[in-house]
Amino acid sequence: MSTMTGSLSGLSPHSGLILYRMDVDEYESLAGAGVLKDPRVELIDGYLVRKMTKKPKHTTITEWLRDRLAEKLPTGWHVRKEEPVRIPSFDEPEPDLTVARGGIKDYSARHPVPADIALIVEVADTSLDRDRGEKLSAYARGGVPVYWVVNLVDQWVEVYTDPDPSGRYRTRTDFRSGEQISGLIGEIQACRIDVVDLF
Repeated sequence: MSTMTGSLSGLSPHSGLILYRMDVDEYESLAGAGVLKDPRVELIDGYLVRKMTKKPKHTTITEWLRDRLAEKLPTGWHVRKEEPVRIPSFDEPEPDLTVARGGIKDYSARHPVPADIALIVEVADTSLDRDRGEKLSAYARGGVPVYWVVNLVDQWVEVYTDPDPSGRYRTRTDFRSGEQISGLIGEIQACRIDVVDLF
């Protein structure tokens, strides 16, 4: 927890502001006390960030992919849609989809952390820069093993693996129409997704 001077994307006219960076515990305390009531924000790198507006195609693809993943997952895993993921110390994003260990009720007292997660998916159009930037860094720092960006702009799926604590993934593979993505949970083949079906 600290204050810092600087600017974030979209704040350049106010670059002289001193911004306050909060940690995940502070963020959850504010939400628990009812101080933070706006469902349109999430915590990224210690800052409250407004979520992007979702276009119809974004919503449709997210719902379709959630159903495909849910019907193919092995026992002991489930899909969460737009629910918080706790990545200490400064991130609590709400990814489009998360494949998490256990059942829904296992998280009635806490949000999943990276050790509970096999896959995070972000469907990206207007949010593409953020999903490839700040969010990718948060997921990699936390050790999320596999991260998909369903890139609606270029119409391919970017699959990131082998996270580095510095905030990068060591491997990126792009899957285009006519190719299949293998969804793995550890060494288990959980599902296959035909990229053509996404777009």
